[in-house]
Amino acid sequence: MPFPSSPRARSGPHRRSLLAVAPAALLVAGCSAGSDQSGTADGGRPSAADRARARAARDSAALAARYEAVAAAHPKLAERLRPLRAEVLRHAEAFGNTASSSSPSPSGSGAAAAAPPPPVPAKQKDALAELAAAERELAGRRAEALLDAPGELARLLASVAAAGAAHVYLLTEAKR
Repeated sequence: MPFPSSPRARSGPHRRSLLAVAPAALLVAGCSAGSDQSGTADGGRPSAADRARARAARDSAALAARYEAVAAAHPKLAERLRPLRAEVLRHAEAFGNTASSSSPSPSGSGAAAAAPPPPVPAKQKDALAELAAAERELAGRRAEALLDAPGELARLLASVAAAGAAHVYLLTEAKR
């Protein structure tokens, strides 16, 4: 048995009023959508998003330099670390670090420009553990930073943080 229709009038906006308002809403959204993405804040200072992006690029470049230092100190690990370092360099480029490159030489990478990496432990196992700790710490900072970042930057931070977590796994995997 079908239910009788309600005698109440429909509440909420009608379809015609939504169609009339939609173009204006799109115009307003289109004008303001990119305002928090880049550019400068009042006073000519970089926006919070630009500062977060620059920090993320520097962090990735410093991490790449750390990978390079471990590979130089432990040549047997170089092959294992090469794809991880290359991905970290791509992260730096994605955040806007144009100085980084995939060149394995310290002078050509741009990754060592921020600060010299800490000393590399003499034991391979300890060197890998320190790399994993650096990746873990950086992934955690990026996961926190994405909460305050605008859309596209938040997605990039989340993606790179997830990649960092995968690097931790690959660096600590016992069977390698």
